[in-house]
Amino acid sequence: MENHFDGGEAILQAFRGLGIDYIMASPGSEWGSFWEALARQKVTGTPGPAYLSCWHETLAVDMAIGHYLASGKMQAAMLHAGVGLLQGSAGIHAALIQNVPMVIVSGESLTYGEQEGFNPGRQWYQNLSVVGGPQRLVEPIVKWASQAPSIETLYESVVRAGQMAQRTPMGPVYLNVPIETMMQRWPRPARLRKVPTVVAPQAPVPEIERVAELLLKAKSPVITTEGAGRRPETYAALKALAEALAIPVIETPSSLFSNFPKEHPLHQGPSFRPFLDSADVVLVVRSRVPWYPPKNRPRNATIVLIDENPYRGHMVYQNLHADRVLEGEVTFTLETLLAAVRAAHADSGKIEERRARHAVAHRLLDEARLASVAAARKNHPIDPVWLCAALGEALPPDTVYVDETISHRDVVETHLRNQGPLSFIKVRGALGQGLGHALGVKLAMPARPVVSLIGDGSFLYNPITQSLGYSQREQLPIMIIVFNNNEYRTMRTEHLSYYPNGIAQQHDIFYGAPIAGPDFADLGTPFGCYGRRVEDPGELVAALREAHAATKDGRTAILNVVVDP
Repeated sequence: MENHFDGGEAILQAFRGLGIDYIMASPGSEWGSFWEALARQKVTGTPGPAYLSCWHETLAVDMAIGHYLASGKMQAAMLHAGVGLLQGSAGIHAALIQNVPMVIVSGESLTYGEQEGFNPGRQWYQNLSVVGGPQRLVEPIVKWASQAPSIETLYESVVRAGQMAQRTPMGPVYLNVPIETMMQRWPRPARLRKVPTVVAPQAPVPEIERVAELLLKAKSPVITTEGAGRRPETYAALKALAEALAIPVIETPSSLFSNFPKEHPLHQGPSFRPFLDSADVVLVVRSRVPWYPPKNRPRNATIVLIDENPYRGHMVYQNLHADRVLEGEVTFTLETLLAAVRAAHADSGKIEERRARHAVAHRLLDEARLASVAAARKNHPIDPVWLCAALGEALPPDTVYVDETISHRDVVETHLRNQGPLSFIKVRGALGQGLGHALGVKLAMPARPVVSLIGDGSFLYNPITQSLGYSQREQLPIMIIVFNNNEYRTMRTEHLSYYPNGIAQQHDIFYGAPIAGPDFADLGTPFGCYGRRVEDPGELVAALREAHAATKDGRTAILNVVVDP
């Protein structure tokens, strides 16, 4: 039987070798060979990746992103021809800017019905084919794009793509596999090599030790981070280093993950402003924008970048003012710094003085936060501050929050009391991807409650029908909290920043702002979702608990929370 394997089996075997668990797919007519291989896998009981059929390409790609962000394991996305790539392009772009490794495959026809004995379908001749190949469509938004040149090279081409995706800097890669290649008999090697694990480069130890010396001499060191919490082990390493030297930690307003315990005395909130004049050494850990505008840098500090990918190629402009760069796997860098610090004779008196000083500052920040919550608790319409605080009161401590809010982002950063590593994941890239991210996270973490925090505008950009349908069909219940201020608030805010006394302000005419959306709580009815509109702040905690109970019963829940615009 092995002698009759074709290209579909070659691709599936490559996915097995790469350790891929899931193929997130939106079906395309070119994939008959691959579906045949999947059917063979099921009939023979051969271990291999599961095929997840989604109703939309963006949903498929976003689920692969969400799963990776939660699990750290690369997945695959299988899309349809050129049009499928275009539908999934928002997700592909998001994977690029988030450094998410992913193997994306689609196909095309090269013969258009002219090959004797093979008919790929009229659609390829009429409208599906792309001049120059579908790889042209995604080249700007992937790390690498190419076409599998032959059946003989197909298996190694897929393996190579997966290894390339995982090399630093990580990112999505694309491989175009023509139907004619897939349909050919695969000369499967008698022995398939074991695909080696990709190991990230590490910063040189002597350079790390020099930075440790800087930290030991510093009077006022500071850590600022956006993405240290990408993996739990990095979260733990950052916490241990901060505690060893009593270094305050600032999570930037654009934090991508939960990076440091918010209840920790060294946590100093989201603003670097209090340290602009006093900091003398700043560790910038996985951060694209540690301060904004870029010229607003610390006045008298040595700035050290710690990152696998400190210089983001997708950014048009980036100025980090770096004096030193420790480029390499971040967990290794932080653990090596910690070891060097512990081996030295640190000034314990200086460290303890810092610890006490930052504990006081943390307490003051926390008192101000609690005062804001107390003031917001009974406001009508519901104050977003109270909504974030109520989430902490109502939901379990192991809840994972997937955030696609925009105008409420600062409130979420300050008042959401998520707890522990991977308890917060920020959606990046084009709006309309939060539900797919949340479902991918739930797939990777089925035992943890997953909550999608999303603005009403962002919600409407998502493939809502497809996401709710997938959630119901695959039994992946999530809670969706819509921050409904009934407008694109950011559009109004930016308009006013450009024209504070303009015609629009004088006459209350803001063309970019109106939404007039539906009652979001009703949209899940066809899919058996729990839904509730909440306008009374006194009902909020009970509504959140009801929604959480619904997810425990296997139903996705949508809370349409009407918030103060």
